[in-house]
Amino acid sequence: MSLPAAPSEIVDDRPLVISVPHPRSLALILTDARRRQLFDTYQVVECEPDGLAALPDPVLAAARYIIGQPPIDAATLERLQSLRCVFNVESNLIDNMPYTTLFERGIHVVTTGAVFAQPVAELGLAMALDLARGVSTAARAFREGREAWGGNGNQGARLIGGSDIGLIGFGDLGRALHRLLTGLGVTIRVFDPWLPDAILRGHGVVPATLEEVMAESDTVFTVAAVTSENQGFIGAAQFAAMRAGASFILLSRADVVDFDALMSAVRAKHIQAASDVFPEEPLAPDHPVRTLDGFLCSAHRAGALDIAFKRMGDMVLDDMDLMDRGLPPILSKRAERETVARMRSRPVTTN
Repeated sequence: MSLPAAPSEIVDDRPLVISVPHPRSLALILTDARRRQLFDTYQVVECEPDGLAALPDPVLAAARYIIGQPPIDAATLERLQSLRCVFNVESNLIDNMPYTTLFERGIHVVTTGAVFAQPVAELGLAMALDLARGVSTAARAFREGREAWGGNGNQGARLIGGSDIGLIGFGDLGRALHRLLTGLGVTIRVFDPWLPDAILRGHGVVPATLEEVMAESDTVFTVAAVTSENQGFIGAAQFAAMRAGASFILLSRADVVDFDALMSAVRAKHIQAASDVFPEEPLAPDHPVRTLDGFLCSAHRAGALDIAFKRMGDMVLDDMDLMDRGLPPILSKRAERETVARMRSRPVTTN
């Protein structure tokens, strides 16, 4: 879709916003009413991700906000003299802008990924319940006339309630899962090297090592972001240490696990697994995970609900309003100078 040409001079006294939300769109993240509010309140210049640097100097000089995560080099940032905040609506922080300079200039970089925590947590719990009780397997057998009735249909089934749960990561998604799980009377162990034990205990969970989480859990949820330090850090040794018949649920990014080792552990019937994310997306039609018994697959759809996308737009507009009044953004999550450079998640390519 071609976008309207950017003005070569600024004649409007409204604050200027550069909109480049790829792979999202304004139509996706804003209701009609919120979209009207955006265009009534601000001058909005839309461009493609690789077109930011080509915008006229007056536009770049006047821009107060950027909606999106376009690549920004040092020369372009120098031209963005009025910039106050980059609103990342893709949700993954990638290394495509000079964060150190942004922070030195007091420019906020924020993400809206928190909107996905609740929907992803709910699907993760659904996956765990499915693996524990064989819901989709029994439904498939019923459809094919192979159903087993009563107790005969519960061979290998177990309860989530009262069980041992492990969380790898305790950010927004881990905390959303914690809220869903607490009513089930479970013991929750958490491994998160970026959080002190006092924070974890304050949430009522048990601080644990990765080894303890893997070995002492009936269900392990992996919700850690990909960083320069943890790519592929869950591999064959960690899966071998899990309890026989335990479930491993992958919800964050596939790069934190050795995916082949995960499939091997499932193929050997040592554990069950479920994943909403994969090493390559879309997944090849002949990828072996598609036909692997004991591996429940979801096509990166856990967070992709319209209500979540619209909440994303609400966060952006509400934080822009706060900043217009000289206040800091509080709804979006601010990138931290100490950790942003460590992030290694690949950008999403679909909504």
